[in-house]
Amino acid sequence: MIKCPEIYCSDGNADQSPIQISRLAPLIFPFGSRLAPNILAVFMIVLSVSLVGAPSRSGWAQEQVQVAGDLKWLNEIEKIFIPSTQCKQCHDRHFEEWKGMRERSEDLHSFGRVEGALMHGTALKSPVFRTVLGLWLQTHPTHEQRTKCLVCHVPAVTVFPQYADRIIDQVMRGPKHVKVEGIGCASCHLIQTSHGKKDAYPGFQLVPGSTFFGPYGDAEDNLAHQSQKAEIYKGAHFCTSCHFSKVKDITQPHLNGAILKDLVCQNCHMEQSYGSSTDKGGTHSRSLARHWFQGVVGPSIMLSNRNVQAEWTSRLDIEITQTDFTVQGNLHLPNGSLTHMFPGGDPVLKQFLVKVLLKDKNGNIIGEDQKNFGRPLEKLLKGPIPQPLVNGGTTRHIPFSIAIPEHESPAMIEASISYSLIPEPGEDVKNRYLATLPGEKARLEAIEIIKQYTSLHLLTFRTKMLTTPPKLKE
Repeated sequence: MIKCPEIYCSDGNADQSPIQISRLAPLIFPFGSRLAPNILAVFMIVLSVSLVGAPSRSGWAQEQVQVAGDLKWLNEIEKIFIPSTQCKQCHDRHFEEWKGMRERSEDLHSFGRVEGALMHGTALKSPVFRTVLGLWLQTHPTHEQRTKCLVCHVPAVTVFPQYADRIIDQVMRGPKHVKVEGIGCASCHLIQTSHGKKDAYPGFQLVPGSTFFGPYGDAEDNLAHQSQKAEIYKGAHFCTSCHFSKVKDITQPHLNGAILKDLVCQNCHMEQSYGSSTDKGGTHSRSLARHWFQGVVGPSIMLSNRNVQAEWTSRLDIEITQTDFTVQGNLHLPNGSLTHMFPGGDPVLKQFLVKVLLKDKNGNIIGEDQKNFGRPLEKLLKGPIPQPLVNGGTTRHIPFSIAIPEHESPAMIEASISYSLIPEPGEDVKNRYLATLPGEKARLEAIEIIKQYTSLHLLTFRTKMLTTPPKLKE
């Protein structure tokens, strides 16, 4: 005899309701096969494990929502946030740009990144997003914190916060299970304005309904949806509603600097083109913003604007204030007149290492000082959003102090700034996440993503000779 799972026992008590396999066999195998009891036993064991004994795939079993094939909630979302495939019927050009179907470069296409752009259309299914989210879930965030994490990745959560965990469950099960759309046409074009608060994220205000908003006031009449002009689409505060770390004030429509006057995010990251917004008999030809959101590593951005080159050149100055027994001073990292933060990326995940090396005349390291900037994985979204390394239009001053070892003669200072895209997870957090993945292939992919995205990359460096010989210890 074996004992069945609780859900299959007649009285609901698995410990008190043994089932004799030989009695069930004739009901299922009426032809009287001698193998029937053994086959049924194996079947019941497998079914028991698959239904009640399987380990959690996402690693947050205590609060995980069991979907069980019920997608009524998804239909509720899609009544307001229309799937972008429907928009494709008229806006085929913008759909292909958003989805990453145009201008793909295979040498730069890895982990969901194309031409320096993390495509909005594929971001929710990206293995990078799944890995970072999966690691973070192992730090036991609250429901409120999980919802806060999703509001920009899935703006529909601002209207349907009750479905945040269902969406997370889909992401953690893998790309084939992601049915909800993350950042789609409706997510952006249901935004009418900003709430105008400096420190409240996200900054956008959605207006659920059949009206789509955009930068033009002369849209053609159509049967698909009503159209209305909203000034926010031509302002930086549209993008900084979610990309809030880029600027000091997310309420401002321009990124005004002494050189880059009246600049907005769309000037660089939504390459300007010309044509019609629609592909079905549209008669309006005008300036259009492309929808593939190029990142700063895309060479065309840097090469097309010399002012951008000047403002984004990585600069680092070394000021030495004392050389008696110790070498002390400050590193100055200026951001010029550009109000965009430096360097790019977000302060939530990105990590920075500032290292100062003291070397002798032969280049040998005789002392060092280093500082880390960024929040550990365990503290992400569990406190105030950290400030960027350097805010726009400001200079970051980073002090250093290195004691001079006995019998050493320092000759130069070498300073460098490196960064990684995500914080290094602790071994316990990493191992718990890897244990939730379904197989070796998935685990190896996650390990490679963690390795690449936590690796340090040199951002800039500077060397300065010591002109005044320091006093040495007697």
